[in-house]
Amino acid sequence: MTFLYEPTPQEVKEKRIYAEWGLTDEEYRLISEDILGRLPNYTETGLFSVMWSEHCSYKNSKSVLRKFPTNGPQVLQGPGEGAGIVDIGDNLAVVFKAESHNHPSAVEPYEGAATGVGGIIRDIFSMGARPIAMLNSLRFGELTTDRTKFLLEQVVAGIGSYGNCIGIPTVGGEIGFDPCYEGNPLVNAMCVGLIEHKDIQKGQAKGVDNTIMYVGAKTGRDGIHGATFASEEFTEGEEQQRSAVQVGDPFMEKLLMEACLDLILNHSDILVGIQDMGAAGLVSSSSEMASKAGSGLELYLDDVPQRETNMTPYEMMLSESQERMLLCIKKGSELQVAKLFESYGLEAVNIGKVTDDKHYRLFHKGIQVADLPVDALAEDAPEYQKPMAEPARIKVFSKLENFVPETKNASDVLIKLLQQPQIASKKSVFETYDSQVRTNTVVGPGSDAAVLRVRGTNKALAMTTDCNSRYLYLNPEIGGKMAVAEAARNIVASGGKPLAITDCLNFGSPDKPEGFWELSTSADGIAAACLKLETPVISGNVSLYNETNGQSVYPTPVIGMVGLVEDLTHITRQDFKNAGDLVYMIGETGADFNGTEIQKMLTGKIEGQLADFDLEVEKRNQDLLLESIQKGLIESAHDCSEGGLGVALIESCFNNQLGFKGEFQQEANYLFAETPSRFVVSIKNENQEEFESLMGNTATLVGETVTTPSFNLVCRDQEVIVNVDEAKKLWEEAIPCLMK
Repeated sequence: MTFLYEPTPQEVKEKRIYAEWGLTDEEYRLISEDILGRLPNYTETGLFSVMWSEHCSYKNSKSVLRKFPTNGPQVLQGPGEGAGIVDIGDNLAVVFKAESHNHPSAVEPYEGAATGVGGIIRDIFSMGARPIAMLNSLRFGELTTDRTKFLLEQVVAGIGSYGNCIGIPTVGGEIGFDPCYEGNPLVNAMCVGLIEHKDIQKGQAKGVDNTIMYVGAKTGRDGIHGATFASEEFTEGEEQQRSAVQVGDPFMEKLLMEACLDLILNHSDILVGIQDMGAAGLVSSSSEMASKAGSGLELYLDDVPQRETNMTPYEMMLSESQERMLLCIKKGSELQVAKLFESYGLEAVNIGKVTDDKHYRLFHKGIQVADLPVDALAEDAPEYQKPMAEPARIKVFSKLENFVPETKNASDVLIKLLQQPQIASKKSVFETYDSQVRTNTVVGPGSDAAVLRVRGTNKALAMTTDCNSRYLYLNPEIGGKMAVAEAARNIVASGGKPLAITDCLNFGSPDKPEGFWELSTSADGIAAACLKLETPVISGNVSLYNETNGQSVYPTPVIGMVGLVEDLTHITRQDFKNAGDLVYMIGETGADFNGTEIQKMLTGKIEGQLADFDLEVEKRNQDLLLESIQKGLIESAHDCSEGGLGVALIESCFNNQLGFKGEFQQEANYLFAETPSRFVVSIKNENQEEFESLMGNTATLVGETVTTPSFNLVCRDQEVIVNVDEAKKLWEEAIPCLMK
């Protein structure tokens, strides 16, 4: 809330205005008694409230994030800057990060999704990298309600519009549908950029008397308290919180990106630091830049470009207006920077200077309106180790008999599975996105991972986003391992070696012991898988309080992963290539039916225990497949995930109008088990001996590709016969039909 008059420090305390902004009584006491030794004024209280929100300070999750491995020989920049950076050789590096924009997208889906895209792009070019690709990960309720259809339509339109306008291809992503996301959709955006080592930037404000410059769009009253808004639960009737959602302008962002990259690449001698004004706007970018550099700042708010009249210091500092960046530049270079930005039609204005006393001072109309220790804002938020308790459902699941589906007609089941929204083709969604702009895209949306060539080299980058939150609902630790492993399988199946991950940890309330337990135990699983697969966590964000009326979303730690394809000849797609090729399954199929698509389809429930997950087996299967690809033995590779082996086999037939015939030594219902660590691959006959010798007993021959578009698989108890063309038509039309 904002006031026409500003309450006095005494009124802020007595009326507990701080509490409405998310500060607890103890946090307010800490600020007033231990840090300042006086009552903070209205503006200062506002600064603390956003900087100490979960969204900015990670006060509830820092203890959890410390579990993640963040180093490796390939890591040039880990967590703590705008984005993480990984070496790919040739003095080049890949820069990437994912961010959530969940609460804004629930309230204003088009702008919420669009500004989520805009924000993550700024994180990438603030590091000095040129953004080359966008991905996303989306979750909605069931596609049976008008609200969910509206949200899906608007979120997709927002993502497509922003990315398409700015000229960055949207090349991949994933979408899930479950009732728990009905009131709280998840919208996670990931951006990938390329950089030369010499151009890497830091978000730091150092060097006494160096100038702080504000560049980009003017500041308005949009998005005030957006960070606080993202750090609390929803209740029905709260949809009027539209003021916490910003409005984006992709054309302005395109100019801002080009101007900033021009400054970084051609005027690096005058640039000291650069940072995006994202969550908590001007206060977070400026205080973090000073704190990271061990310096102080003075800002003169009358000079901040404003698009509305009579803005207060509180409003200017907390606004989350889009398309703005903060620069620290060498004293005396102000005119040079202003002229550079002017050539792009943008403002660049001096609004402050670096000091050496570690204080953060704001001046407005000649009066000092804030004086705070800069580290108190940026570094010293309290950290909480919340109480944990295993949710009651876990005990209930442990006592249930394992679900085993009865499939008297497996052909019919396969056709029905292909039409489930989770499995059905997302073509109608990704056709909204321009995936080919900049012409580097080799494999676009719809495959296991997207692949983009790295210009000037013989290399490519594979990238994906993944998370099966149903597995985490059953067992957060095992589900966390499986999320990282599935992302890595997608990279490997595309011919890439997994390098590192970024994450979006989407969870419910950490204030509930069960919510914090889910967050903490899933992090144990993610950390274990990252260590085993040598994919450190280099960036990410935490999005908590994803609850509506006390109903939490499933634990959904989305994993964004990038891998290196060392030679363009290694790029592998999921589609069968030629008739007469041999088809193998890598890995073994067990009775893994709990948490699967078939369980949900047949029973309407997600329940039971997950079988233990063996990271050794996962690593071995991935390594063997990658070696086979690099030796030129593999024609196609597809990760087995939702829907199991049956779905993976028939999906591999779709794109090149091929059929399949083969034998499966187990009962037909095992076709729909979702045992992890498996791939479907095809090879040429002449490579059979070398492939089998390399694979040993890890791969099983299941059949061969045929010219007629028929799918014919003889199982132990029945024959599965499906017309591939008809199956593909139903698979492609399922989501458009539901949307109508």
